[in-house]
Amino acid sequence: MTTTQAPVRREYVEVSGTSLSYLSSGADQAPPLLLLHGTFWSRVWLPVLPALGTVRRCIALDLPGFGRSDGELDPDQATVPALAGTVLAAADTLGLDSFDLGGHDIGGGIAQHLAATSGRVNKLVLMNSVMFDSWPVPAVERFRDPQVRVATTAAELLEARAVSTQRAVKRTLSEEELADYLSPWTEPARHSSWMAMAAAADPHYTLDLVPLLQETHIPTRLVWGTEDDFQKVSFAHRYVTEITGSDLVEVNGKHIPTEDAPDAVAHAILEHLGT
Repeated sequence: MTTTQAPVRREYVEVSGTSLSYLSSGADQAPPLLLLHGTFWSRVWLPVLPALGTVRRCIALDLPGFGRSDGELDPDQATVPALAGTVLAAADTLGLDSFDLGGHDIGGGIAQHLAATSGRVNKLVLMNSVMFDSWPVPAVERFRDPQVRVATTAAELLEARAVSTQRAVKRTLSEEELADYLSPWTEPARHSSWMAMAAAADPHYTLDLVPLLQETHIPTRLVWGTEDDFQKVSFAHRYVTEITGSDLVEVNGKHIPTEDAPDAVAHAILEHLGT
């Protein structure tokens, strides 16, 4: 893989009156690669953006109420179809008629929805993504109970995010890295938006997509940290068995393999996009 690296910038786009943030890398005239997060934020893509930006115009979007974006989600706005609509609105504003698409965690569920229904996805990358009935995991599912959401304090949610973030990475994050990952969850709107995404987590969204994905034949690469405790690699093996046109690259790492094996993840993505 090339040692050339592209700079990463933080930029903003207004969608339906809300300022959405995104990390960008690469030349504006390069083919676009839109990258989505789930229960984390665009920070999960940061380690691979300098490499991906050498050949693509990368846009790692923060959904409303996440990361550095404004807005606040409620459970109705945080379903996979609703968030897919938000992503398409952002793509429209950014002038992306069609694009390659990557999704991590629940962002992978949104990516599957877009691949199956929008007609605008050229190639698809799913990184340690939700699929079939692999989700919600217990740490997320408990927030589907409205009483749990009401009773959870900001300090409790922040501590839960700290535990989940470190569990998502095989190596030990530095204090600075962990603080960076947790930095969005110091604001009430971020707490509400995260719990709304958890409340809206429902496997029927991905299960219902399977027949459509089997018909679309969109070239799809799954990139997976094989020691993921949240999204087991067995679901990735099932996906490549059932969905035509998909393959799997396993890398050393856990739920956020960009932190454990950034070079391997970037290589796997670039190889897929270049074929």
